Amino acid sequence: MLREILAQPSGQPWATGRARALSEAGAEADEAGRGPELAAGLASRSERARGNNFRRAAVATIAVNHHPPPLSPVGMFSWLGKESGRQRPGEGENVVETVTGGLKELYSKKLLPLEEHYRFHEFHSPALEDADFDNKPMVLLVGQYSTGKTTFIRYLLEQDFPGMRIGPEPTTDSFIAVMYGDTEGSTPGNALVVDPKKPFRKLDRFGNAFLNRFMCAQLPNQVLKSISIIDSPGILSGEKQRICRGYDFCDVLRWFGERVDRIILLFDAHKLDISDEFSEAIKAFRGQDDKIRVVLNKADQVDTQQLMRVYGALMWSLGKVINTPEVLRVYIGSFWAQPLQNTENRRLFEAEAQDLFKDIQNLPQKATVRKLNDLIKRSRLAKVHAYIISYLKKEMPSVFGKEAKKKELINKLPEIYRQLQQEHQISPGDFPEVKKMQELLENYDFTKFHSLKPKLIEAVDNMLANKVAFLMTLITQEERSMPTQKVQGGAFDGTTAGPFDQGYGEGAKEGADEEEWIVAKDKPAYDEIFYTLSPINGRISGANAKREMLTSKLPNSVLGKIWKLADCDNDGMLDEEEFALAKHLIKIKLEGYELPSSLPVHLIPPSHRKSLRGAE
Repeated sequence: MLREILAQPSGQPWATGRARALSEAGAEADEAGRGPELAAGLASRSERARGNNFRRAAVATIAVNHHPPPLSPVGMFSWLGKESGRQRPGEGENVVETVTGGLKELYSKKLLPLEEHYRFHEFHSPALEDADFDNKPMVLLVGQYSTGKTTFIRYLLEQDFPGMRIGPEPTTDSFIAVMYGDTEGSTPGNALVVDPKKPFRKLDRFGNAFLNRFMCAQLPNQVLKSISIIDSPGILSGEKQRICRGYDFCDVLRWFGERVDRIILLFDAHKLDISDEFSEAIKAFRGQDDKIRVVLNKADQVDTQQLMRVYGALMWSLGKVINTPEVLRVYIGSFWAQPLQNTENRRLFEAEAQDLFKDIQNLPQKATVRKLNDLIKRSRLAKVHAYIISYLKKEMPSVFGKEAKKKELINKLPEIYRQLQQEHQISPGDFPEVKKMQELLENYDFTKFHSLKPKLIEAVDNMLANKVAFLMTLITQEERSMPTQKVQGGAFDGTTAGPFDQGYGEGAKEGADEEEWIVAKDKPAYDEIFYTLSPINGRISGANAKREMLTSKLPNSVLGKIWKLADCDNDGMLDEEEFALAKHLIKIKLEGYELPSSLPVHLIPPSHRKSLRGAE
């Protein structure tokens, strides 16, 4: 490498100012004819100066290439201040230490310029702020009136909150953000949208009609330390829903749907009809299907046969509204702290409640990934929007016939979509809804749109291709270094310990708090079978045990696990206690319970407990 650098011709930019001055002086002396010897001497000195500079540059280059500085874990993510590996002298690096910080930097420096250039915020969604990245996970409750939305929040918090009203009539007439606060109180909407610490500033565009029906209820509740809950007004039928509210209800739902972590649709088992207004509200969550969960509430008010028909009717109705090939997860239960009116399906309700609680409890762990996922979706939509706007600008005439051309382009928008899909290899699902886009375009002057600016598109492409991968790595590091975050308090604490924990005293846990060996009550029946299998010295062989165990019709993989658990002394044979244990484990599996990964202490046969404890 040194030989190649030294072989380069002189006159490179590495030469110092002094060497250039000497060279120029020699040239002038030579041209004037005043002392050719002086000119030769100066030129020689200039060459030596250049040579010294080249050698110093070569040594420095080799030192850098062969001794790179070590890269710290934080330094891995110092990428936002660099472009193509170059950085101007004196510029500091934007060190990204958290995923949230990285998301803010990516949005403000890569995506926001593209959105502003093509007026994305006027067509789709307002600009994001720091509070949108810093806020806790949010859960939005949506449903027709009197389906139990407010009661559901009361059930989770186990506490009343400011502004709460519960009744069979349409009671909740406002959007209420239930959030954590050191003292209990409420903040009206107009004051809430000017608070930079809250993620609601962009709601001011819906005007006073909405802000007068929006408030934040704050209270010191442990559940709210991890999540925030948004209660919405019950959806009415007819013109009352669309006109009398004074604001676009579906647009507000769309705004919340883009920013929350979970959308829970509540249905009453007695009122399954999905009105046209509720259908429009559900369609406002287009593109947020992964966030939607469905709760069939008040299911204890019907018997098992009726519940089966209600569930089928609900799935049929949802299939016409939510256009996804997958079946939505529906949680069935009665989510309030009152006695069940019908206890036939108590175990089903408890299992469903546990599944829903686990889904909500895991939101803090998944919040960062959700924000990253939403940023990627927003980036793809912003790119598509830029292609649409720049195409419309390109097709507009410069002088005459602008209005006629505008109408023609709006009518041809589906065709333009198809053309852009083929030209830029974009999935049809990334394009905004045609009808809505046509309505919005009616109000704009296409000549004021901007032409395509490849540099902005390339910045977003680079972000999606490279920067996001770094953030995914940082997410993994954060998850390893930080303790597991789960929602605690309220209803979430009532099922985590004690005899009312899910599955307590059932399956392999049965007999855990009893002094007597739980298998002993059925052991006489198991002993009769044991002595028909030709035991030798009180033990039966694996072959004889296999014939009996196969009568259960369980797969070999399951029976193999049962054998491993039952053969406590690992001698390849079963004594009468081990055989009774094997039959008990088969019974547990046939009743639909899971087998334990290792044998619980209370299931160890009495004659083997001392030897196993000694081995430990």
